[in-house]
Amino acid sequence: MPLLARVLEVPSYGWERRGGLYVPSTRELLAEFFSRTCFWRNRKYWLAAFSWSATLVQILPLTLFIAEYFSVSLCLFGFVYSMGIMGAHGTVYYHRYSTHRAFQFKNQFWRFLIKHMVIKMVPEEQYVVSHHVHHWIAEQPGDPYNVHGGWLYCFLADAIHQPIATNLSREDYARVTGMLSHTGIYMNSYEQYQKWGSVSHPVATFFTFCLNWAFWYSIFYTLGGHPLACTLFGWAGAWGIGIRTFNYDGHGRGKDRRKKGIDFHRADLSINQLWPGLITGEWHNNHHLYPHGARAGFLGYQFDSAWWIIRGLAALGGISSYRDCLNDFLEKYYRPHCRKVAEVLPSSQPVKRRARRISRKFFRVNGSPRLAPP
Repeated sequence: MPLLARVLEVPSYGWERRGGLYVPSTRELLAEFFSRTCFWRNRKYWLAAFSWSATLVQILPLTLFIAEYFSVSLCLFGFVYSMGIMGAHGTVYYHRYSTHRAFQFKNQFWRFLIKHMVIKMVPEEQYVVSHHVHHWIAEQPGDPYNVHGGWLYCFLADAIHQPIATNLSREDYARVTGMLSHTGIYMNSYEQYQKWGSVSHPVATFFTFCLNWAFWYSIFYTLGGHPLACTLFGWAGAWGIGIRTFNYDGHGRGKDRRKKGIDFHRADLSINQLWPGLITGEWHNNHHLYPHGARAGFLGYQFDSAWWIIRGLAALGGISSYRDCLNDFLEKYYRPHCRKVAEVLPSSQPVKRRARRISRKFFRVNGSPRLAPP
């Protein structure tokens, strides 16, 4: 059995029954959630409780923002910071670097700088290990946020489906730590893992979050006092809630919403959505097509903020190498698609010329010349 098949803790209701995905009831999901976050009953479930606590505690600054400091300008600042800056940072650091190693930092200084560039809301362990499983068996039983399980199945996944198994062998645990070694987190020894049930140590994780929050609250307070600090921390909590809903939407809410000429990856229901794509660079279907690529925006309208951040860091000397799959995408998917489109067009030359003009305008590729159908 491959490591990824046994690396996550199996929920009490199991992944599958009768050879297919088991979709638990709302009652089962909530019962599993509260069971997995009661760390005082089982300390090995501390990480799920910590993650949700880190998000829900932001209700306090969010409430202060709404009750005491609300203004349109602060609301705009919070929206841009959480959805734009934190979203792009999540794509760059958690998604493309921590999980897929799509690029490499030049040294630990640059890694530390980017890791703490925003208010920290997500422990690396929760994101990285389960995301490898997601790509391995997307939309199959065992996928920790399987879209076919429903919205709540995905929303609560970080607590009920994403924690690593608590009974890994010494050899398996060593391989799991290898998935996280490049992130620079403090990792438990195998004996500590047997005690805490996680790669991350609770004390180190707690102080990492505290120092990050103290630093950013001080910066925001210096720039705009308590109003600005409460606004941005409150919106960071809103981002922490919103990110838990992404995979359900990013896989078409369980329905086939893929479009020809836009969503080229056909192995699952992932789709390229305008909002997360334009705001954070998360063109999800493209990402599933090239999960290890540092670029996910291939067509002209697919602005990829994460890609340009990576390019900018490379220009500054902070990134030593990265993978760009653009040319492979063009050769294997885009140009063959254009040929098929050209074959079915009417033979009238004015029609073909008009089609080429539309193609040049619509399918302009980021960082490369405009392309017309062959």
